[in-house]
Amino acid sequence: MSLILPLLLDLMRRPSITPHDAGCQEIISQRLKYLGFKIEPMRFNNVDNLWARHGTHAPLIVFAGHTDVVPPGPLNAWTTDPFEPQVRDGFLYGRGAADMKSGLAAMVIAAETFLQKNARYAGSIAFLITSDEEGASIDGTKRVVETLVQRNEKMDYCIIGEATSNSLVGDQIRIGRRGSLSGKLTLFGKQGHVAFPHLAKNPIHLIAPALQELTTTHWDEGNQYFPPTTFQISNLHAGTGANNVIPGQLDMQFNFRFSTAVTVEELQQRVTKLFEKYQLEFDLQWDYSGQPFLTQQGKLISTVKQAIQDITGLDTVLSTGGGTSDGRFIAPTGTEVIELGPCNASVHQVNEHVRMMDLDVLARIYERVLEQIFN
Repeated sequence: MSLILPLLLDLMRRPSITPHDAGCQEIISQRLKYLGFKIEPMRFNNVDNLWARHGTHAPLIVFAGHTDVVPPGPLNAWTTDPFEPQVRDGFLYGRGAADMKSGLAAMVIAAETFLQKNARYAGSIAFLITSDEEGASIDGTKRVVETLVQRNEKMDYCIIGEATSNSLVGDQIRIGRRGSLSGKLTLFGKQGHVAFPHLAKNPIHLIAPALQELTTTHWDEGNQYFPPTTFQISNLHAGTGANNVIPGQLDMQFNFRFSTAVTVEELQQRVTKLFEKYQLEFDLQWDYSGQPFLTQQGKLISTVKQAIQDITGLDTVLSTGGGTSDGRFIAPTGTEVIELGPCNASVHQVNEHVRMMDLDVLARIYERVLEQIFN
C-alpha cells in the first residue's frame, strides 16, 4: 500500500472549503513535530497558516501548498461523496485529490523518508501551508512571507505542490506564472423607450466599436518563456429585462493574463486611452491580483529536472502556463520557485481524481530533490 495513502485519505476527509482548514494543518503539524520540526501556526483573521522548519542553517528549501479546496458543486453530480474519498480502477476520487492534498501528503512523506535516512544534512527544510489559496489570497501565503521577510528568514528554494503534470507525473513543471489584472467597467448611457432612440443613448451600441478593438488588439509578443498577453471578457450585462427599454448603463468585467513583456501600468493606460478614443462616459476600477514571475535557470530547476529524470526517465517540460499561484508572493523575495505536482486534468472538476500509482512516484521525486540539494 502507498505510504502516502493513509495521510492523504485523512486530509481529504476534511471538508476544508476555502478559507477553512478543517483541521488539515493540525494533522500535518503532528507528523512534522514528530520529525523534529519547529511548528509555528500563523493565523491572520480567519485564515490558518502553518510555518514549520527543521534545521537552522542555509540553504533552506521550502515545500509550499494549500489545504483549502474549492466547493464541490452539485453533490448529485459526483459518483461518490466528494469528502469520502474512494479508490476505483486505480484512481483516488474526491475533492482535493489533485489540487492539492496529494501534493502535500507526498511532501510530508518525502521529508519523513529523507530525514530517516539523513539525520544530519547541510541545510534546513520547511513547510509553508495556507488555507487561503483558492480564495482571496490576502491572509495566507502573502502574510506568512511578509512575516518571514520582517524577521530576515530567507528562503533559498521553494517547491509548490500544485497539479502541474499533464499525463505523467513530472512531464511538466511550472517555472513561472503569468500575472492577472482584472477590470470592472461601468459605461453610462441614457435610458429610454426603444421607439424613441433619438431621445436615449444605448451603451451597448456605444461600446461595440471599442469591444471590437479590445478583442482584436495584439498586446505584446510574449518572450522566450511566456506566450503573448491575453484579454478575455468574463461578464457583460445591460438592460432592465424589458424588451422595450433602452438600457441606461452597461457593466462589464474583463481580465488580462499577462507576461513579463508588458507592465500593469501599460495595460491600464492602453485600455483607458481606447475607451477615451471612442468618447465613452465610463468608470473603470482595476483589481491587480498578481505580478508575473519567472525562476531563471539555476540550481533548483536543474535539480528538479535531474530528479524527475532519475525517478521517471522523463525529460520534463518547463512551463509558465495555467492560472496564478502563491508562487507570486514567494518569488519576489529572491527565492527560486518551481511548481511540481500530480496530473491536472481533473482539478476543480466534479469527480476530481489522482492516479494511485502516481502518489509514491511524486514522493520519490521530492525526496530525490532533497538528496541532491543537500548533496
